[in-house]
Amino acid sequence: MELTLTTSPPPATTPTFLERVRRLFGGGPDDGRVRPTVNATRALELVTDGATLVDVRESSEWKSGHAPRAVHIPLGQIDQGARRLTKSRPVVVVCASGMRSRTAAKQLRSLGYEATSVSGGMAAWQRAGGEVRR
Repeated sequence: MELTLTTSPPPATTPTFLERVRRLFGGGPDDGRVRPTVNATRALELVTDGATLVDVRESSEWKSGHAPRAVHIPLGQIDQGARRLTKSRPVVVVCASGMRSRTAAKQLRSLGYEATSVSGGMAAWQRAGGEVRR
């Protein structure tokens, strides 16, 4: 007697929230990678889709103009300030040029957040159509 084993294809599943977030940031559903930076147009899309925008500039820079829905956490306070964020929502980090925001996004990722930096900073954010309130 010959025995043949067959397997059924795995059931179709709806991607989890984190899988969808990874895809938004450029990671595949199974690789877990998050792009360290995104362009400002992509950042606007992510924020529109529910990501939290974090501005890591100093207070004087923040007062000179910031995105209305941004959370202000200066870079030097990012570890403590991260408690104000929700790990179930992706985080888009912005600064003046993109340097500090890359550092902050890396720190946030090490704390378990899905975080990315806006390449080009606030100037790029504005050029892409991002609102700025003074």
